[in-house]
Amino acid sequence: MTPNAKQTTALGPLKSLATQPTEACPPEALDLARVSLLDWLACGMAGASEPVAQKMRRFAAAETTTGPGASMFGGGTAAARMAAMVNGTISHALDYDDTHFAHVGHLSVGIYPAALAVAEASDQSADALLSGFLMGAECAVHIGMMLGTAHYNRGFHQTATAGAFGATVAAGRILGLSRDEMQVALSLCATRASGLKSQFGTMGKPLNAGIAASNGVEAALLAQLGLSAAEDGVFGPQGFVDTHVDQPNDWPVASPRMRFMDNLYKFHACCHGLHAMIEGLRGIAADVDPTLVDSVQVRTNPRWLRVCDLKAPRTGLEVKFSYAWLAGMVLAGLETGDEGLYTDALAQDPALTALAARVEVIGDASLTDQQVVGTVRLRNGTDLAFHHDLNAPAAPSELMTRVTAKADTVLGARANPLVALMAKIADAPSAVSAREIGALIRG
Repeated sequence: MTPNAKQTTALGPLKSLATQPTEACPPEALDLARVSLLDWLACGMAGASEPVAQKMRRFAAAETTTGPGASMFGGGTAAARMAAMVNGTISHALDYDDTHFAHVGHLSVGIYPAALAVAEASDQSADALLSGFLMGAECAVHIGMMLGTAHYNRGFHQTATAGAFGATVAAGRILGLSRDEMQVALSLCATRASGLKSQFGTMGKPLNAGIAASNGVEAALLAQLGLSAAEDGVFGPQGFVDTHVDQPNDWPVASPRMRFMDNLYKFHACCHGLHAMIEGLRGIAADVDPTLVDSVQVRTNPRWLRVCDLKAPRTGLEVKFSYAWLAGMVLAGLETGDEGLYTDALAQDPALTALAARVEVIGDASLTDQQVVGTVRLRNGTDLAFHHDLNAPAAPSELMTRVTAKADTVLGARANPLVALMAKIADAPSAVSAREIGALIRG
């Protein structure tokens, strides 16, 4: 089958998925959507004082707003499109948010900001918010899988590209778009979706998530207003897929288990590509004196070498994308889940610099992008092997417990009202207004 044949057969299934009733989804998928909501809110609230957050709120303040606004992390309201951009950027500022490896990106930071902005501006419930996010996330995963790693390896940031389509679906469902309007919205999104990996290690990376969320709101609102668009701007000739990947994968086959259920959550405040190594090294770190380490060899999927293998990070942000520095932090006993440790001074630490110089990172195509194997060699010749696979199943209830603990770590006492609100949403999501969530994130 030619690439164009693949593309022209996918719009129907995408439109069907985008407009599928939430009742057709398994209950555990909505449970996991609540986990993602807590994780996203905690990351956004924790990042609300970051320099990029302050700049984004100043950017929003320069725009005039008419009609009901939507809340921004850290204070203030803005038009839904702008609020989505601000909140997407802020919630990705710490790079501590969830990841879906088949989608090859972060779901919540591109989709929940769009969903919340539209739900709050139209005074809808947390039930509508969760449902919109869930189906938006599922669509984003499907598009991400079709684009595949070839799209990512070319230099596109799938959080922003595939994620923008998820944001469009979420916003469109909450706005009540018809099937035809949803098709137009997706086609409009195709001409807006963007985001490059060249921004990694700068404020441009979290902005990519904000752009995805903003694009989704814009596309849905314009479709609602009756704007026309290409019949199939996503999969048709010269559409998004045709222009952004040479050999797209087939549209994922139908599965009774939603692919969103493979979403993973971060418990270390750095790029998710480093987490398997961190978990593996933590298993042997108690037996290692960092001053006696002769060498560290890390074998990882080759795609991560272009993402998080910075050899000499210059800033705290860049440390989050360095195998060598994170290996040194684990072996030195530093808490990789403590966002406050990732400072510019850490990048210049002489002990970590010396230890990082002894770390060798090797691409190994036999490993999945969630696996790592390696060896720590001590100066006495002892070899300590380590390995880890992030793809270990966990129930939503277990994940909720861990994400609640994460919220406590990053927010302190500010986590209490957030956790209480999440309990209310779990009990009766239709009784909780999105505006109540908005009031919470404004602080």
